[in-house]
Amino acid sequence: MSNLINVPKNGSLSNTNSNLNFPSWSSWIDEIFNRDLPSVFSSNFNTGITLPKVNIRETSDAYFVDMAVPGMKKSDFEINLEDQLLSISTQANEENEYEDESFTRREFGYSAFKRTFTIPETINEEKIKAKYNDGILSIHLPKKEEAKQKPPKTITIS
Repeated sequence: MSNLINVPKNGSLSNTNSNLNFPSWSSWIDEIFNRDLPSVFSSNFNTGITLPKVNIRETSDAYFVDMAVPGMKKSDFEINLEDQLLSISTQANEENEYEDESFTRREFGYSAFKRTFTIPETINEEKIKAKYNDGILSIHLPKKEEAKQKPPKTITIS
C-alpha cells in the first residue's frame, strides 16, 4: 500500500476513484494476519521450554560462565562434565489448586532446560567451581598452568 497520492494539475486532492489508494477489506485482514507477529507470540510461549541467557568470558587464567536463572534454588541444578562437555540442566514442577464454594481451579506448570558447552582441554577439571547467587548461576573454569597466558618476555640482544 502506498502512502503517496496523485495531485491533479488543478491542485485538487479529490479523487474520482476513491478506492484507488486504499486496500480492500480482505487484503487488509490478510495483511494483519500474514505480517510478522511480535516475538511474544512466536517464542516458546506456554511450552515450558525456555533457554536462559548465558554470558561467557575469558581471562588469562580462567573462563567464566554466568547464566541468568532467577527463581530457582541451587538444589534445582545439575551440572556435569563429561568428555569436555559441560552440561547444566534443571527441572521444575509447580502445581496449585484453589477451591471455593462455587469453583475449583487447578493450575500446573512444568519447565526444564539443558544447556551444554564444549570446553577446551586446557581447563583444570579438578578446580571447577559453581555458585548460585541472586538469580545468577556462575561457573568458574580455571585453566591449567601451562595454558595460562604468560606475560611477554623481553629478550636482550647480545
